[in-house]
Amino acid sequence: MIQVKRVYDPQGCHDGKRFLVERLWPRGIKKESMVMDGWLKNAAPSHELRRWFGHDPAKWIEFTHRYIAELEKTPAALAPLMEAAQQGPVTLLYSSHDQEHNSSLVLMSYLKERINSHKTSL
Repeated sequence: MIQVKRVYDPQGCHDGKRFLVERLWPRGIKKESMVMDGWLKNAAPSHELRRWFGHDPAKWIEFTHRYIAELEKTPAALAPLMEAAQQGPVTLLYSSHDQEHNSSLVLMSYLKERINSHKTSL
């Protein structure tokens, strides 16, 4: 199971392994107070893509395509997430206010698709 959660929400008993999937550290959160198993900056969209998107819902579909293209080029960045997902629940932590248009949703969908395609190819 892979899910997404805002970093500002409390840790839940079903979170499993928790990974921050942002390039920038979330505002207002002290590093020592963050409960997580890793900060995967390279699994997040590039600075250029993030700036281009600017959280504009009108750019969402194009952002999704561009981000997936970036993910395809960086499989090593996703390895910790893939390994953790094979062992149990994984929570992708994000800081965006927009809960419908953020990169963690794209990443979650991408990971689920890769896991499902890996299972069917066995």
